[in-house]
Amino acid sequence: MEFVCRVGTPEGRVLERVVQARDEASVRTDLEKQGMHVFEVAHKGRLARAGAGLDRRLRLPGRADKGLSQQEFLIFNQELAALLRAGLPLLQALDLMLERMENEGFRSVLSDIRDRVSSGEELSDAFAAYGHLFPRLYPASLKAGERSGELEAVIRRFIRYQRLMLEARKRAVSALVYPAVLIGLSIGLIVILIVYVVPRFTGFYADLDAELPALTRAVMAVSLFVGGNWPVLAAALAVGGWLGWRWSRTPAGRLAVDRWKLGLPLVGPVFRLFALSELCRSLATLLAGGIPLVQAFEIATEAVGNASVRARIEPNIRMVREGKAFYEAIEESGVFPPMAIDMAKVGEATGALDEMLSNVSDFFDEKVEVQVQRLLSLVEPMMLVFMGVVVAVILLSLYLPMFSMLGQVG
Repeated sequence: MEFVCRVGTPEGRVLERVVQARDEASVRTDLEKQGMHVFEVAHKGRLARAGAGLDRRLRLPGRADKGLSQQEFLIFNQELAALLRAGLPLLQALDLMLERMENEGFRSVLSDIRDRVSSGEELSDAFAAYGHLFPRLYPASLKAGERSGELEAVIRRFIRYQRLMLEARKRAVSALVYPAVLIGLSIGLIVILIVYVVPRFTGFYADLDAELPALTRAVMAVSLFVGGNWPVLAAALAVGGWLGWRWSRTPAGRLAVDRWKLGLPLVGPVFRLFALSELCRSLATLLAGGIPLVQAFEIATEAVGNASVRARIEPNIRMVREGKAFYEAIEESGVFPPMAIDMAKVGEATGALDEMLSNVSDFFDEKVEVQVQRLLSLVEPMMLVFMGVVVAVILLSLYLPMFSMLGQVG
């Protein structure tokens, strides 16, 4: 079993350690024999479960109902960088941040981080102790700033990274709003026709005792089934959706869903390009901060949102660790386009890999935006045509018997 321990060293530093032992008592005994003062011991499994699902939205102690959004975290870093740039010592800057902090959960975390820094721990280590709350990219960037003495500059570089990633996600979400609304309206219209309109025609034709066409009988059968079983269907959809959502949160489910996304026609390449943009942007930020390539590659790979892309890249980190060129590792993964591989090769040869990766990420972002706009230009008319065809079929099935009866009368 693994335990996460907060201990004090004989030199007066407060550290976070991961220890393997049979139980908590054994952990405390072993650490005390090493001269450590044990402040806290927690089972790593409980800690991981408490921090599950925190990649996109931070969940903080005391705020189970509300998390710290990426926008709030961006504002926090902007204010911290401004205070450091004004010449305030780090502890004083953290004290000022605590006074103005409105998010209760983040205030409790920041208060503990401030206490750790006050006791001699580095800011990067203090944030790394809450690794289940913050991406590894952040404490790694802080570590680079502390080593180089340019903490404020590194935080500003991370702010730029946050802004670019947030803007890319906002553009993608904004582009999908209209198609989502159009699909919702289409489904709503079809449901109204099936549940409310068709049953009235069913009663009318039943009174006439007329022979109905096959299309009319099929539509009426669907309407009768939906109208008579809608509570069961609604419950089944709700339970199925909830079970599907829970399964998609598991590692296997997330991998399967992300692999399915990449295989979708038209939109699959967009998901792949966005994931590669995340990797290149994160890696460029870490390399510019002075993090070694192998460590930066590992951390940046963890920042990739698509589990399928991440799974194809992770095995090739070993190649870089063994001394192979970075461009050879990403070429081996099979997910990078030739242009990105060539630019990475040039960046390694010229010693400007971070700049080249930043350019690659910009190129991917532009390509994603262009492809999304192109898809929207196709999706909108396709949805309108689909909705028109479905509505036309339903209406035709309702009025077809009338046309037959009028023909017989004529």
